[in-house]
Order: sequence, then structure tokens, then C-alpha cells
Amino acid sequence: MSRLHTPPASPTSPGFWRSPVRGPWFTSVLGIVLLGGITALFVTGLLSYAAYNPDLSPVNDKTPDKGLLGFYLFAWPTHPHWLYRLTQGIHVTLGITLVPVLLAKLWSVVPKLFALPPARSLAHALERISLLLLVGGVLFEFVTGVLNVQLDYVFPGSFYPLHFYGAWVFFAAFVVHVVLRAPAAVRNVRRMRAGEAPEEEAGGAEAGGAADFPLVSPRPAEPTVSRRGALWFVGGGSLLLFGTTVGQSFDGPLRRTALLAPHGGPDPGGGPGGFQINKTAASRGISAVETREDVWRLVLTGPSGTVRLSRAELLELPLHSSALPIACVEGWSTGDQWWRGVRLRELAALVGYDADAAPDVMVESLQRRGAFRRAALRSNQVRDPRSLLALDVNGEPLTPDHGYPARIIVPAAPGVLNTKWVARMTFGDL
Repeated sequence: MSRLHTPPASPTSPGFWRSPVRGPWFTSVLGIVLLGGITALFVTGLLSYAAYNPDLSPVNDKTPDKGLLGFYLFAWPTHPHWLYRLTQGIHVTLGITLVPVLLAKLWSVVPKLFALPPARSLAHALERISLLLLVGGVLFEFVTGVLNVQLDYVFPGSFYPLHFYGAWVFFAAFVVHVVLRAPAAVRNVRRMRAGEAPEEEAGGAEAGGAADFPLVSPRPAEPTVSRRGALWFVGGGSLLLFGTTVGQSFDGPLRRTALLAPHGGPDPGGGPGGFQINKTAASRGISAVETREDVWRLVLTGPSGTVRLSRAELLELPLHSSALPIACVEGWSTGDQWWRGVRLRELAALVGYDADAAPDVMVESLQRRGAFRRAALRSNQVRDPRSLLALDVNGEPLTPDHGYPARIIVPAAPGVLNTKWVARMTFGDL
């Protein structure tokens, strides 16, 4: 082979990238899917942040020094009771489903990352910087998100602030990139509507066209798959991931298909307590002695003083039932379980509040280690008649791993706010 036909050895040359699949059409289709998908991820991620009511109390806020980034527009509601189950299920399942699309999109534009010179103008420099932050940000978000779902906390620091600040870095880069690329995108749409090829297909840099580093290779290799075939391959990978993830949001046989769902807890077995467990009593340092009926007491504090109640005394109070799920930040959720216990607003009435005007409450667990040993609930959550200090589930007393002797259950709240092994509740200003 002569030197004239030897493929360029440097990735900074357009001729180095020879796949005939790359091109504006292939990249644009993937980009449209990611534009809608990542927007949904960002919105549901902000909703998950709001569900923790981080401004209510420092114990709820896992993103310190967040400044203006920590805004949210409303106190997290309790209606409908499946709200967090829906939003977080979409967030996690969609995020995993989009992984093949993201990887294909990055593969499709990788030649652009090697274009020289690095910056030809201020606008071009800003675009390259935004692209670097965009690629780095989206990879960081997807990697930390998938690791969190799998309960593999191998990254340094807490997942909550890492994922939160990473999302904002990505979003800022995304906005800058869209603003800078919008004129070219509009021109390409107009060309395609007119029946013309997009700019890069109309002529690359080596042909004297408009593109500085074309996605269409000037020296394409023999095709082994069409662009449509490549899209079917990417879509099949996404469908496979969807099928092995979505079952975590359902009960019954479908849950067994959720191969990518977290499996960090023990097998809950069957019977009334046969639903997902992540944190066991043993893992949180809860001993059988301190939960014995003759030892354990619930301590309630409010303006009229302190009240201490045994489990037997709680069972003598008016008991109510609620059908509510447990939904977790990792994306899994249970179906509605039947909980029975004392309404939170009626516990507030025992320490000096009118039940219909029950305030915020700080809930403390017996657990001595791990996040959310203490959690705060807003007044709208306390006042909801479905919010309970649960003593039984599905007709039987709570098991130790489900929070015996008593746990919180609140409609639409993230699972970590449904505190298990409750020891103390302080009503009033937090």
C-alpha cells in the first residue's frame, strides 16, 4: 500500500476515524433521545432533592453550603401517596436505560474531542470547555448514580452532595453548549427541511466544507452495519437494561426480573414482613435487649412536657390503618403495605398541640450509626391522617428488621424519612 493510501496515524486527523456509521443523522437521533431523557432525569432528580425537605432541618440536608442551588418551590406533599415511588422509580430506571444511548452518543462525537487547534476563537474555546464539562459531568452523574443503585459506595465522600453538585455542573455546561450550538443546529434543520444534506455531510474540512472536524469520515471503512442497524443495537441494549431494572418498582413475579436492583439487604422471605429490607437491625447496632417491651419507651416532647409510652400503652391508644408503599432513593419500592398504628398528629396532641395544628417533628432512632439516624418531618406530613407511628404491618407486629417496636410511615416520603426503631419524637420548632 502506498503512503498516499495509508490511514493517518494520529487521532487529531479526521481520516483516523473511519467508521461509516458516524454522521450528523446518527448523532442527532441519539442527541434527541438524550435531550428528552436527561431533562427528565434532571427534573426528577430535583424532585428527589425536594422530597427530603432539606431546608427544614440540618439533619435532612446532605448538601451543605448549597447556596442558591438549593432552591425548591414547594414543601413536599403527601398526595398522592405514591408520588415519590413514581418520580424516583422514573429517575433510576430511566437513568440505567439511557446508559447505552449515552455511550453511543459519546462514541459518535469522539473525533470532535481531538480536533486541533484546541481553540480558534473565544466562542470556540467556550464551546470546547463546555463540551469537556458536559462529557465529564454526564459520565460522573451516570457512574455515581449506578453505583448508588447497586449500594457500592466506592467513590470518596457522600453520594448526596457529589451527585447534587455534579448535576449542577453538568446542567450549566449543557446550557452553555446548547446556546453556542443552537445556530448550527437551526441551520442544519433548515437544510434538511429543504432536502439538503446537513453541513458536515455537505462537505468536511478536507473537502473545503463548513465543518472544522467532520463526523463523516473522509476515508470511511467498509460498512459492517448500517446506521439504522446501529440504532437498533443501541435500542436493544437499552431495552435489555430496562427489562432488568423496572421490576424493582413492582411486587410479585416481576420483581424477580430486576437483576440490577439493589440486593444489599437480607431475603425478607414471605409472610406479612416479606418486602424489601435494606438496613437490618444488626447492621444498625440495634440489640434485642433495648427493644424488649419492658425496656423500650417512646419519649414524646412538646410544650406541655414529656410523655413516655411503652408499646403496650401505644396499643391502647386509638389505632388507625394506612395502605402505603416504601420507596427509596436507590429506585426500588414496594407495593402498598397495610400499616397499623397511632396517628402522628394524635401523638402531638399528647404533648400540648391541637391535632389539626400539629407542628414539625424531629424523629430519633435507636440506631447509633449510619445516615438519617435523626430525621425531620414537616407539619403537613405530621397532620396527614395516613401518617402513622406504625406498630404492625400486614396484620402482624413489625419484625426487628422492619423497625420493631415502632417506626414512622408517611405517604410519599423517601424511605429514609420513614424512621425505624423510633426512640424519641420532639414536636415544635426544630
